[in-house]
Amino acid sequence: MKPNPRLLLAALAAAALVLAGCGASSTTSETSAAGSATTSGAELSGKITVSGGTSLTEAFTKIGKDFSAAHPGVEVAFNFDSSTTLSTQILAGAPADVFAPADEANMTKLTDKNLIAGEPQVFVRNELVIVTKPGNPKGIKTLADLPTAGVISLCGEKVPCGKYAAESLQKAGVSIDESNITRGQDVGATLTAVTEGDAVAGIVYVTDAKKAGGAVEAVPIPAEVNVIATYPIGVIAASTNIDVAKAFMAYVLGDEGQAVLAEYGFVPAA
Repeated sequence: MKPNPRLLLAALAAAALVLAGCGASSTTSETSAAGSATTSGAELSGKITVSGGTSLTEAFTKIGKDFSAAHPGVEVAFNFDSSTTLSTQILAGAPADVFAPADEANMTKLTDKNLIAGEPQVFVRNELVIVTKPGNPKGIKTLADLPTAGVISLCGEKVPCGKYAAESLQKAGVSIDESNITRGQDVGATLTAVTEGDAVAGIVYVTDAKKAGGAVEAVPIPAEVNVIATYPIGVIAASTNIDVAKAFMAYVLGDEGQAVLAEYGFVPAA
């Protein structure tokens, strides 16, 4: 018996529809998967500004270069100054994407105003040290030697390194007459007063003494009268590139960022 042409055509048409449906389903599935992959693997791009305490200058500059190398589409700009100055700038509306002060008090100024996205994280610590001219001509051995040594360089009373130094001196029961003190607006200026001969000694962070190399001689401050500086980091809620800002913060907290910070003399947060 010959096959009915009408039935044959109907069967072929049905088969074609089934194949077309399968093809469409497969294409939709592949497109969806590709779209998902593109989204999840999207490259970071754009510029962020990181406001960081002066003592972070060298370490963060290196971290910024490494981060940009890992994400070629990203540019990281820095604004380094005393933490007090930076928090004041941000509170006044200055643009920033990430804030990393040298103390928790200045971070609290921003969290109290809901200016930080999420919770800030402590990422590193630092310690204080006495620095003198090379060779330590005044023979300074302890904080108790500072009141009679000559002009002493300390950070401004309202900036973190100045507050930490005051706390350390108080612990040691040492008082230096203000007439014998020259104050720097940040730890960099405080160190420079010693390296340029404007002061016979100063109190700065261990990291700053390390970067100065042979330009100063470091005199350790015993742990019982030393003060630990705690550095938090947070993303500014008003950031215009919050994904990159969060990625930078994660990088600082991660193994790569922590290795750089250790290289520059910082102490791990935990």
